[in-house]
Amino acid sequence: MTEDRVSTRTDADADPRPATRWHLLRAVLVREFLITVRYPANAVGGVVVAVFFFGVLFYGGTLLAGQALADSLSGIVVGYFLWTLSVGAYSSISNDVGSEVQWGTLERHVTTPFGFAPVALIKGVAKVVRTFLTSAVVLAVMLLLTGTRLALDPLTVVVVAGLAVTSVLGLGFAAGGLTVLYKRVGTWLNLLQFGFVVLVSAPVFDAPWLRVLPLAHGSALLQRAMVDGVRLWQFGLGDLALLVAVAAAYLAGGYAVFHYATRRARRLGVLGDY
Repeated sequence: MTEDRVSTRTDADADPRPATRWHLLRAVLVREFLITVRYPANAVGGVVVAVFFFGVLFYGGTLLAGQALADSLSGIVVGYFLWTLSVGAYSSISNDVGSEVQWGTLERHVTTPFGFAPVALIKGVAKVVRTFLTSAVVLAVMLLLTGTRLALDPLTVVVVAGLAVTSVLGLGFAAGGLTVLYKRVGTWLNLLQFGFVVLVSAPVFDAPWLRVLPLAHGSALLQRAMVDGVRLWQFGLGDLALLVAVAAAYLAGGYAVFHYATRRARRLGVLGDY
């Protein structure tokens, strides 16, 4: 009887194949899509808030500065676009970890076969993809409001802006690690978002050493790409190499801080505390 049962076993009864990181990425992307579709008011609200603040900046600046603002309007539009991307990349991990801590679901990420840090990284990448889409909508509205014309080569914009915000994703990892350890530190971490304004507008041509800071070098290249129409292959090899090196260094550093903080939280027994 037992032999008959064994002999009639089909491939469908075999043990399922283990999930890969590709499956994890696909599941997280689908999750982000479903959240956007099922809660459209929140998604639309984020775009409306971003456009509202730009409207205040634009119309208020027009009244106060007049022609001075008009002369630098293209740079302001590009800078604001990069700032919205940066805030989304930064908060994608730091705020997400804070929410998981409050919901009491943080331990599920730790017990996954992939590990907590890789899951957080893939979730951060998925949220950056969603942020790119919403920021593109904000950019289109800004161009309509201001009548500004920019060079929008998709490949150049995606690569340069993506590498620029990768460094900020590393800062989000470090902030997420602090959240795991100290739980409620959002007040301090949110202050860094305003520091992105300084990084986006950093005078890298007057002070070249600023290029090693997150966003600074990427912002300068994005300005050249979108305002002056420089294509990706027209940038110098040194500029592109520095952009990649800065992005990789901050992402690796933030990832290491996050990994260390989560391990320390487990040793102290405060991983699931709130």
